[in-house]
Amino acid sequence: MTIRSITLPVRGDGKGNNVLAHAAVLAKRFAAHVTVLHCRPRPADLLPYGVPVPGFLREQIKASAGKLADEEEQALYAEFLSLIAQMGLVHGAPGSGSASASWQEAAGRQIDVLKHHGRLADLIMVPKPDRDRNLGANTLRSALFASGRPVLMCPPRETMPETLGERIAIGWNGSMEASRALALSMPLIEAAREVTVLTAGEEIHGATAEDLVTTLSLRGVEVRLVRFSVRSSVGTDLLEESEKAGADMLVMGAYGDSHERETVFGGNTQAVVDHATLPVVMVH
Repeated sequence: MTIRSITLPVRGDGKGNNVLAHAAVLAKRFAAHVTVLHCRPRPADLLPYGVPVPGFLREQIKASAGKLADEEEQALYAEFLSLIAQMGLVHGAPGSGSASASWQEAAGRQIDVLKHHGRLADLIMVPKPDRDRNLGANTLRSALFASGRPVLMCPPRETMPETLGERIAIGWNGSMEASRALALSMPLIEAAREVTVLTAGEEIHGATAEDLVTTLSLRGVEVRLVRFSVRSSVGTDLLEESEKAGADMLVMGAYGDSHERETVFGGNTQAVVDHATLPVVMVH
């Protein structure tokens, strides 16, 4: 098992460069292919819902939206070509045996685009949402809830990460979401130099952390187990323990409660989304 295909959806919000830098590190490590997927809105989707619009105005809106989308696509594609050259990725189709990248245009709502293009990816990579600017939350939600694939959330940083996935922390509580995260992230876990299992309290949902250590040992993965007491919240404490372990990536299940409930009332996943400073692989 290994990572061969990485999907990176972009929307022209200025966050794609940082995610592509993270993707390049993994692509070069696994000789994987990165598909940069530009989600282009359809003109019809920009019309006001449920509001009658005269035919001539409808056509004007569609024409204007199409022109703006063309201009955005051309600018993003030129930037893509420049960036992959700087990052050492080969421009071309997958299967070259080296780290490569290609550009793909898809029209429609982002959730529908990710349903179509994301469900066969080994990994989907998205930016960490910016709550202050209201950017990125829909991308993360669409990737998590529409694809069924592992989603790597990349926090902002000024430079390309030196390592990614060499020292992995696994957040474990025995839940179904954590089990899915473990299974779908196994190519990353097996390739890591150091793996630390982090758990708080008792795993009331299912398999214990000790069971997990035994399971990973059968795959030849050497694991360090750390149990920690909850000081503020499991989510923020998990991030602190990951930092203490020297991890450059955290793997965890996501949104055991609904996304809406955690966003409004707070929850462990939402705390990680809001405060993470290291890349986090999440699976719902």
